[in-house]
Amino acid sequence: MRTSLWFLGVGAAAAAVHMVVFMWATPYMWPEAANAAGFCVAFVVSFAGHRGLSFSDAGTGLWQSLRRFAATALAGFAANEVMFVALLRGLNLPDWLALFFALVFASAQTFLLSRFWAFRRVR
Repeated sequence: MRTSLWFLGVGAAAAAVHMVVFMWATPYMWPEAANAAGFCVAFVVSFAGHRGLSFSDAGTGLWQSLRRFAATALAGFAANEVMFVALLRGLNLPDWLALFFALVFASAQTFLLSRFWAFRRVR
């Protein structure tokens, strides 16, 4: 239960950072590129928070967790970007709303991969 609560808190903080960077960057670049910029900044927040709080009892070393989490996060971003483009370009949703739905969609995948692979616990 503790892991889930920390994951939600860290995830919400990282998503907020992602959205702020996205909104700041959107006037200067395509929304798809602004989404990538938001992801890059939020990745740092997400990894630090998940490593230190959500999965502090991880049985993996720092570098192993970083490599695994990077793979997990990139998979989540790929799902996010596909959904974002579909909602933005296909359904003509406002960019901020498309990003919100894409972030929610990708979060479940990221949690499962983080919990059972990137920050696997030692039993």
